[in-house]
Amino acid sequence: MTEKKKSGTKVVKWEEEATTLTLPKSKLVITQGDNLGKEYVIEKSTIRVGSLPDSDLTIDDETVSRNHLEIRKEKDGYVLKDLGSTNGTFINGTKVKEAYLHSGSLIKIGKTEVKFVPQDEEIEIYPSKKTKFGNIIGKSLPMRKIFGILERIASTDVTVVIQGETGSGKEVVARALHNSSKRSQKPFIVFDCSAVAPNLIESELFGHEKGSFTGAHATRLGAFELANSGTIFLDEIGELNLDLQPKLLRALEQRTIKKIGSASPMHVDVRVIAATNKNLEEEVRKGRFREDLYYRLSVVHVHIPPLRERKEDITYLIDHFINQYNKKLDEKEKPIKGIEQDALSILDNYDWPGNVRELKNAIDRAITFCQTDVITPNDLPERIMFQLSSSDMEILPVSDSMDFKEARNRWIERFEKDYLIKLLKKNNLNISKAAKDAGIDRKSIQRLLKKYNLTPKEM
Repeated sequence: MTEKKKSGTKVVKWEEEATTLTLPKSKLVITQGDNLGKEYVIEKSTIRVGSLPDSDLTIDDETVSRNHLEIRKEKDGYVLKDLGSTNGTFINGTKVKEAYLHSGSLIKIGKTEVKFVPQDEEIEIYPSKKTKFGNIIGKSLPMRKIFGILERIASTDVTVVIQGETGSGKEVVARALHNSSKRSQKPFIVFDCSAVAPNLIESELFGHEKGSFTGAHATRLGAFELANSGTIFLDEIGELNLDLQPKLLRALEQRTIKKIGSASPMHVDVRVIAATNKNLEEEVRKGRFREDLYYRLSVVHVHIPPLRERKEDITYLIDHFINQYNKKLDEKEKPIKGIEQDALSILDNYDWPGNVRELKNAIDRAITFCQTDVITPNDLPERIMFQLSSSDMEILPVSDSMDFKEARNRWIERFEKDYLIKLLKKNNLNISKAAKDAGIDRKSIQRLLKKYNLTPKEM
């Protein structure tokens, strides 16, 4: 693949080809009424039209209702929906409640006529040259591709779904988007859909009026109202039950919420970023997630790869965590200079089921246990040092009369000896092969053999 320029031809590696991103964009042209000929370009998936000043297209016309209509982008195109207006909505002369729009469709509302022209942008986004976006760190190609997308959409209000495993940094991405947006000085509200009891989610999301149900002793603001003018981050959106999904859909489409016990809706101006560790398309197919809500949320979809698929970022992340630690030290405290190669090899060989969060916890723990100014293998958590699975972590029998330190040492000694014997037998008693298999150096194997008075010939 090549990228043409006036000055010549730039060669682009195949693996760094552009990601195509489609962003919603529409042009509305006044063809009849006040402001004749004026054009409005709106980069949103849902456009609200009415006489309200905070509408996306405000029409100062006494025959236009406050919330007259909305235009929303769906899977198969743009759909216009009349919002119960007093005088109705007409497309090309026909009165409609809801209908698909085509390029050039003429929309008549009151005394005003508007021409609709979709101008969705297909943008080629190349991997960023930067190795961080906000507090997100990574120099691997998958991460730089994500940075390229985030750099492009941060300043917009498009709704984003972030998909990734537990610990991959979904909330960090959401915060970075908010902090790089025009809403950065406004609230960033986190709502974890998996952490609230099902019978309380509606109240927590949308709020309630005093006395609206047993125990509602005072009016409560919901997450959407708290996030007004800022960003709401809906974590684990795949856990939201089906009964509440239509109400969330309404909030996204109309930017209005209704508190429990309230008779009137409230307008909210929020950017929505959602996150999930589930495959939402699969959830839609299984009937556990509404298709219309999925498409409303997934204007832009960002997938964060697990750490095991971008191990070249591990060293870079470790340096970052160590630098963060050193910056917090006072003059009397000794900084950490780095990490031994043996310890780094162990970390590179680990699968990181907990992703970046687990790596950070491991480095924080290693720094705590570090006796010098360099992290060594012995400073690492045992499960990582010896590449343990969760089933391997069953606690070996220890006496309840032992103190913690003695019990811990007994467990480690028992495991080290068993692991060493199994490792050497697996590698035909070859110390070099065993060291490579375990991700440690020969000296570490020899040290353990000496510690437990073992020789390969005796096994």
